[in-house]
Amino acid sequence: MRQGKEEAICSVEQAIDLISMVKEIHGLSSQELNKLLRDSENFTIHFVTEKGLEVKIDVEKLAGFLPLHLIAVLVSSDRDEGLLRYLLCGIRLLHSLCELAPRHTKLEQILLDDVKVSEQLIDLVFYVLFVLNDYRQDIHVSSPVPLLLSALVACSLYLLTGCVSSQWQDLALVIVAHPRVDMFMDVACRAVHLVVRFLQNKLSAQHSDICAKSSPTSESMVNYLFQQCEASLQFLQLLCQQKPFRERLLRNKELCGKGGILFLAQSILKLHSPYFVESSTVMASLSRLKAKVLSILLHLCEAESISYLDEVANSPGSLDLAKAVAIEVLELLKKGLSKDPKHLSASSDRTYPMGLLQLNAMRLADIFSDDSNFRSYITVYFTEFLSAIFSLSHGDFLSMWCSADLPVREEDATLYYELFPAAGWALESVSSSDLSNTTNLEFTLIPNNNMSQASYVHQRTSLFVKVIANLHCFVPNICEEQERNLFLHKFLRCLRTEPSKLLPGFAFISGPQKAAAIKRNMRSLLSHAESLIPTFLNEDDLQLLRVFFDQLQSLINPAEFEENQVQEDRSLGGCLSPLLRREPPNLNNRNGNLKEEMSENSAFQEEELFNVRSNHMDQADDITRQDMMDDKDKSVAPSDLKEIDRDVQNVETSGSDTSSTKGKNVIDKLVERLRENTHAGVREDEKVETVKTEEKQRRKRKRTIMNDEQVTIIERALLDEPEMQRNTASIQSWADKLSHDGSEVTCSQLRNWLNNRKARLARAIKDARPLLEPDNAFAGKQGGPQQGHALRAPDSPGQETAPSNTRGTRSMSRMNSCENPEAPEFVDFGAAEFVQCKPGQSVVLVNGRDEEIVGKGKVHQVQGKWCGKRLEESGTCVVDVVDLKADRLVKLPYPSEATGDSFEEAEKKIGVMRVMWDSNKIFLLRP
Repeated sequence: MRQGKEEAICSVEQAIDLISMVKEIHGLSSQELNKLLRDSENFTIHFVTEKGLEVKIDVEKLAGFLPLHLIAVLVSSDRDEGLLRYLLCGIRLLHSLCELAPRHTKLEQILLDDVKVSEQLIDLVFYVLFVLNDYRQDIHVSSPVPLLLSALVACSLYLLTGCVSSQWQDLALVIVAHPRVDMFMDVACRAVHLVVRFLQNKLSAQHSDICAKSSPTSESMVNYLFQQCEASLQFLQLLCQQKPFRERLLRNKELCGKGGILFLAQSILKLHSPYFVESSTVMASLSRLKAKVLSILLHLCEAESISYLDEVANSPGSLDLAKAVAIEVLELLKKGLSKDPKHLSASSDRTYPMGLLQLNAMRLADIFSDDSNFRSYITVYFTEFLSAIFSLSHGDFLSMWCSADLPVREEDATLYYELFPAAGWALESVSSSDLSNTTNLEFTLIPNNNMSQASYVHQRTSLFVKVIANLHCFVPNICEEQERNLFLHKFLRCLRTEPSKLLPGFAFISGPQKAAAIKRNMRSLLSHAESLIPTFLNEDDLQLLRVFFDQLQSLINPAEFEENQVQEDRSLGGCLSPLLRREPPNLNNRNGNLKEEMSENSAFQEEELFNVRSNHMDQADDITRQDMMDDKDKSVAPSDLKEIDRDVQNVETSGSDTSSTKGKNVIDKLVERLRENTHAGVREDEKVETVKTEEKQRRKRKRTIMNDEQVTIIERALLDEPEMQRNTASIQSWADKLSHDGSEVTCSQLRNWLNNRKARLARAIKDARPLLEPDNAFAGKQGGPQQGHALRAPDSPGQETAPSNTRGTRSMSRMNSCENPEAPEFVDFGAAEFVQCKPGQSVVLVNGRDEEIVGKGKVHQVQGKWCGKRLEESGTCVVDVVDLKADRLVKLPYPSEATGDSFEEAEKKIGVMRVMWDSNKIFLLRP
């Protein structure tokens, strides 16, 4: 930085010329500059200024000196409005030149290929953000500084996409490799946080301005500030999706250990705009902004190398801040779920994507409720709302949680940020005394419609079930004793409160019928949850949900729901409600006894349902169930059999359209489920070790992430892209695609799955034997081997694998094809084997060190001489590589003058990548 300042001072004359150039031509777009360059000679353009003066500008010198010049101005100038204006003009011009670079070789050599200039461009962005952190948040909203600063933060960040790379995975690698990466992360987050505060100040000051409803100028300004804030936050969000950046961010003590990210999240979640509630653009921007910051938190929480929540928990201050953020997340959920979707569908203002705010909030609620540091906290603050949901009328409950369709669903979108018009709008606004003459800035939103309606609804319900399962789960030696049955006690007390205040606009059942309505809703959710297995939900969560419901129903006293006699307990620490007629057994203990009780509860439910068709009694009475564990054969009252009868009939109409039992006769389903219960026996709880530390391993509940369909999809994809684990962008893309066909799969989880799979394949190839099929974690406990795809690798990222038998992959494929004609058949590298090659055969090449796959190709020659060497004697073949997975500059094992030393040279000299390779490192790929 000091060197840049000295160079700028030594060339004062040139600096003055640069200042005038920047001020004169920053308003020229890349298209206009390109036209002037085409008509110019010696890369010198002729430009007529507003005053009518014709000036000549050497664009080559301008591009080379401009980054360093802006750094010098940044260092030597006062921190005032003039500096912000000039920096914005300079960055705007730099962006136009970077856009031109691919079309002009000279510009490309200077801005993109010259290492020195590239470093100056990156340093410029870092220093701009660093200087912007010096500005105070209490600057008056009427000042132009908040507007210019908000634009400058976004423009500086997106300048990196023009001068470094537009591919986020490449940009993340460059930033992480920079020596000042920690400084960049810190100042970037602080700058975005400052922009958020400016935005909140503007929103809060609207009551003293002209009425927002009648002031399009005011709304235009707020929309612009939202756009800049969203663009800046989106930049950080897209970087956090890249593993290298995310892993480095997790090691940043200021942002993660001391709560920097949490402060930013809290500020965004607290944003509100009471004076623009009727503006669809403002409300949509606010919703997307909150959805994006929740997405950042999700990426950090789901990282596997470092536990973000553990880092936060190491500091009491950060832990308190995280709990405050969790409260904001729960408030978002309450607000979102309390709105009737049927009323929202009638609104004409929902023309802009709102982001996945509710779904991201539910994902975070699932994570928080599964962490021992937050579980009791979530129980205290969220149980009342959960109990209100189960107090809904049956029709409303079914439409919200047991349906394959919702009147309105959330839509995600990416803001397409255009730096040139965004900077121009800010400069024009601060220069104009009357903003009403300023043209409104239109921004583009690119919808991310990667999730089907059914997938969205089912994920929403599965997360609802997971939260309940997490809160009811009690693990001895990990959870504190005071947490035992805490959720159950709190839930029972909350059932006695008036739910209409929490869910206004919905219908509720009150009086003596409330107990029956709650039980009916519980049974419907349980039936619907069964249809979500295994695509969206796993058996582990369903078992806990079933135990919780059985225990709760056995303890509800219908007499306590007499109308106008239900009152809420005055304190959480007082006597237990009369609803608790006896202390329940420890059914939420996840051990062998838990599983036994689960099995008995399930059997009791099946018996209840089986009696539906045989009794047909019409007398009205409530169910009085004694201890189910000791007397599960006790008869059931007829009135509840009628209730169950109606629920059974509703299973097919209100349940998931993906249910595997849909269309079957009810009796057939009941008999089938009873038979499964009889033969399955007691299921043991298996925990998969997916994290490094034993503390985290003990505290989290493990789940199977990928279902059969997801595994089939990724196996098919690996046929065309066998080295997917090397391509971060591809992993991210496939993780997103897989999430649409089941439970969410993160980028890091998919990469671990791919690495485990690759290791197994390499061992199989090395041992020259067929690939063994992995064992299923539950197969031995359920009385048989896993049914599924013969080539499937571990069920989920991080799941342990072990050979279950001696049958190879290909024989298993044949067996499964006979048993299941619809089972997919495809070729994998597991089907590769070393044989005598013939010309024209498709093969796989591996290297000689760690047997890593180099690429795929076709055999060109197996006999005779090639480049002076006899192939038979040297044990080699000549292969035309058609799909190279290694680097093009990798040294060849047999270099020659004809082929050169690398794959790249071979292609240049011969026209194809024709190389000589060891025969024992060539494996035939079966068609």
